[in-house]
Amino acid sequence: MGYVSNYVFSGLPAHIAWRIMLGLGILPAVSLAVGVLFMPESPRWLVMQNRIDEARVVITKTSSDSEEGERRLLEIMEAAGLVNSSDIEVIDSETVNTSSRTDNNGKTIWRELLCPSPPVRRMLLVSSGIQFFQQATGIDATVYYSPEAFRTAGIVTNSGVIAGTVAMGFTKCIFILVSVLYLDRVGRRPLLLVSTIGITTCLAILALCFGFVKNVEPDIKAGHSVGVLAVMVIIAVCFYVAFFSIGMGPICWVLTTEIFPLRLRAQAMSLGIVINRLSSSTVSMTFLSMSRAFTFMGTYLIFTGISLCSVLFIFFCVPETKGKTLEEVGKFFYNDEPYSLELGKSSIIKGVDEGEEEKHLNGAQAMEAWTSLDEEAILNSEGIWSSRFNIDKKELVAKVKAIGNQEDLPSLHRNQ
Repeated sequence: MGYVSNYVFSGLPAHIAWRIMLGLGILPAVSLAVGVLFMPESPRWLVMQNRIDEARVVITKTSSDSEEGERRLLEIMEAAGLVNSSDIEVIDSETVNTSSRTDNNGKTIWRELLCPSPPVRRMLLVSSGIQFFQQATGIDATVYYSPEAFRTAGIVTNSGVIAGTVAMGFTKCIFILVSVLYLDRVGRRPLLLVSTIGITTCLAILALCFGFVKNVEPDIKAGHSVGVLAVMVIIAVCFYVAFFSIGMGPICWVLTTEIFPLRLRAQAMSLGIVINRLSSSTVSMTFLSMSRAFTFMGTYLIFTGISLCSVLFIFFCVPETKGKTLEEVGKFFYNDEPYSLELGKSSIIKGVDEGEEEKHLNGAQAMEAWTSLDEEAILNSEGIWSSRFNIDKKELVAKVKAIGNQEDLPSLHRNQ
């Protein structure tokens, strides 16, 4: 709508047209401001604050029936480490084990993010990297300054330039639907790889096209106001935003929320947004200066190199999260370390003497191997849980220490 309205008002006098174009942005802004007044609080945040009844009300409004609402509420509470679904049938604020609730103090969480353990560091690397590469390949600068690029390519009329931006915006909108339709069918990684490879190819083509552009106006009198190179530039830009829209555009935000546990998600997302916006503003504010210093060809060659790095980053560093639980995603980042969803600690042992840490970590690994005897056993933020095991932190530490002291493992299994 924004692109089309700009095209409609482009025929007005310049001192009026841009004011109308800019002023129309008030309408969606006011609509958003009014809508926020009626927007409910996030049910996940309410659960983390132990406001279970309020969370149930919000979830019920967006569920087909009460049974689905209770199931979704239980999933959120399990992700927050508050309950065990096999132990609780009816959920309310009184049945929640508040003593087991993860510490959600904001300062503590920021400390864990800024001084991360190795697993959290790996999560931050993935989230920060994908947020950086989303903008460092020049998508915002290309959209913002596409009229300048089109003029450089040989389009001299304002209507032609704005028509090119309309085509770009239409393409961007349509191909977001492709991501919507195939995100959960194909998976995150395949779409991201297709997206980054396509972006790299289009950026290389753009650089090549601008390499042949001569800074002379086409011979309008001969009836050639738009040359072949100009058409190729428009097509390459449209393909560029198309590949961006099926992968790096929407999946960047989806993936960032899926790799972090509920406890760290809000702060981790805000950190990712800071990196995203800093990257975008840096590229946008330097684009015209770079294009004058290195020409459009040199600028897009730089973007091509950055985009090629993003392909390698996606291939080697980004996990597939489609259809996986938080525990399954988390194990990708924990490698061989004892796995716990209570992130910020690489060990599930707390309060041990520094000299005994290695022994107790080995014990924790032995405990994880022991629980794997039951194929349903998993580790959550409160220790080990399965349909048969329910061990709180103190019991878990005691058993791990017992293993570290070479206690009889089968007897422990039998006693439990």
